[in-house]
Amino acid sequence: MPPGKVLQPVLKMKVDELFLCWLSESSTQAMLRDCLRRIQVPARAERGAGDAELPGPRLAAAAPDPAWRPRECEGPGAPGPTPAPTALPVGAASSARSGPPVRGPRRSGGTRVGPVDCSPPDSCVRGISQVRVLAWAAVPFSRGKQEGKRGGACCSPSCFVVYSRRALQDPVDCSPPDSSVRGILQVQTRKEEPLPPAASRSVPTFYFPHGRPQDTVNVDAVIAKIERTFAQFPHERATMEDMGRVAKACGCPLYWKGPLFCGAGGERTGSVSVHKFVAMWRKVLQNCHDDAAKFVHLLVSPGCSYLVQEDFVPFLQDVVNTHPGLAFLKEAAEFHSRYITTVIQRIFYTVNRSWSGRITCAELRRSTFLQNVALLEEEADINQLTEFFSYEHFYVIYCKFWELDTDHDLLIDAQDLARHNDHAISTKMIDRIFSGAVTRGKKVQKEGKISYADFVWFLISEEDKKTPTSIEYWFRCMDLDGDGALSMFELEYFYEEQCRRLDSMAIEALPFEDCLCQMLDLVKPQTEGRITLQDLKRCKLANVFFDTFFNIEKYLDHEQKEQASLLRESESEGPELSDWERFAAEEYDILVAEEAAGDPWEDGYEAELSPVEQKLSALRSPLAQRPFLEAPGGLGTVELYEYECGGDDLPPS
Repeated sequence: MPPGKVLQPVLKMKVDELFLCWLSESSTQAMLRDCLRRIQVPARAERGAGDAELPGPRLAAAAPDPAWRPRECEGPGAPGPTPAPTALPVGAASSARSGPPVRGPRRSGGTRVGPVDCSPPDSCVRGISQVRVLAWAAVPFSRGKQEGKRGGACCSPSCFVVYSRRALQDPVDCSPPDSSVRGILQVQTRKEEPLPPAASRSVPTFYFPHGRPQDTVNVDAVIAKIERTFAQFPHERATMEDMGRVAKACGCPLYWKGPLFCGAGGERTGSVSVHKFVAMWRKVLQNCHDDAAKFVHLLVSPGCSYLVQEDFVPFLQDVVNTHPGLAFLKEAAEFHSRYITTVIQRIFYTVNRSWSGRITCAELRRSTFLQNVALLEEEADINQLTEFFSYEHFYVIYCKFWELDTDHDLLIDAQDLARHNDHAISTKMIDRIFSGAVTRGKKVQKEGKISYADFVWFLISEEDKKTPTSIEYWFRCMDLDGDGALSMFELEYFYEEQCRRLDSMAIEALPFEDCLCQMLDLVKPQTEGRITLQDLKRCKLANVFFDTFFNIEKYLDHEQKEQASLLRESESEGPELSDWERFAAEEYDILVAEEAAGDPWEDGYEAELSPVEQKLSALRSPLAQRPFLEAPGGLGTVELYEYECGGDDLPPS
């Protein structure tokens, strides 16, 4: 290596790594221990024994060259090493007849040092390299690179390797080290011992997919309470009617009885034994540490970690059969599937924020679904649970669907959906709904029709455009190219039809440029020229934005109100009804009033599902015999969760 030039950081690091690897080998450590033991033996005994037994090259004692020092360790004005007392290494001849002192050839300052061999030395040079190891270990470790620059000692392994190679050609100082050197060597040897890997326990666990474990749960006490409850049943077997008491013994809400019964295999045999239930519940307590994880574990199919729509059917069927607020529906079993389908769609509409068609523990934990399940036990009037289980809401949705389904095949096409709310929605938006952007499966693309389950999503999104799911619903429809942002071209594309419809109504339409300025002031997008999903979710008047581009009736209603009044309505605090709850309450009152007046619908089909009607003979119609609850597919393949995170583009529909 040229004088004054040091190893590059990468090369130096590699040399250090090779040196430490060689130094950590068992053979190297054994050699160092043997060297230390030999040095500690009195010099006379070593010289007496070495002349007779140990073979090897005969090296004469000579003082080391005081002018030589490692190139890496040189500094301007640094003094040379102090000569040490002469001593013979083990295996060297002590006779003076061995000839004049032998010196290795001196390298010139400009000679380039070749690649360093860090393999353990063989037996012929082991004694020399051992002594050089001691010489390197004696360098003070407290001195750093700054001292080396001023002429101090350098103690890096890379300097040692070059120094040890030069030692093979220079006379060797083999004098026994003093006690301080031996102490440094011993300390250095201990430092080079392999250390255990860094323990992960130093970082506390922060991810609990099945809930944070709780030390307060006494599993044995819970199991004992369950066993005492089963002891009260005949043959210690519980039927579905007995599972309410078992659910209370487990510390669960009453309407967990259905999932508990099915989770223990009761749907196959009609009853559950105490041993089978205890084994199942003990496993749940050991692996699931919160209500969300327990509920998912009880409902999921074997091998799955998420809930699909079919998993909710047994749970909701038990609610229909046993809740006092649905007692009037018990005799109309053919309509159970309609109510169950509606509730399932509302669950996924609210809980499944990823639009994947699969509810995970994390999504269930962030929602209020389990709180509503617990309220089923306390609230006798199921219509008070408006978020998921309200029968009035189901009644309104189903009646609206039946008005549009003129051929009563439980499917509606684009022409049927266009008649909703007196053709209020533009045809361009109807086409986007049937394009597959927000519908399930491939039946829409093949047959051009949507099912009742798809209509539930449409109606809730249409009547309440302020919720996160409804904003995502209409954003997907307006994002024609699927790039995750609404461009000015896309806004103009939908606004053109609004202008034509206003002209046909003899109403002067606002030019697109003026309308665009109003909408940009309303939304206040972060990026000029494009509106993202995050922009609309931050905006408190997203309903006004959407209605402006595809709902002519609501657009005119907004135009008649001042923007300040709209903002006050959106910012009002307190337990006020949402737009959907207000719409459902108004429509239900209208339907009940029509039924009380005895007014049939235009197609001759009267309202069949009224909860106020005492006689349910009219419920048994040919349509009611048609299977209604079909296994719905996943909610599309395009995930809107990436809009929540921002950055990624939405794939085109």
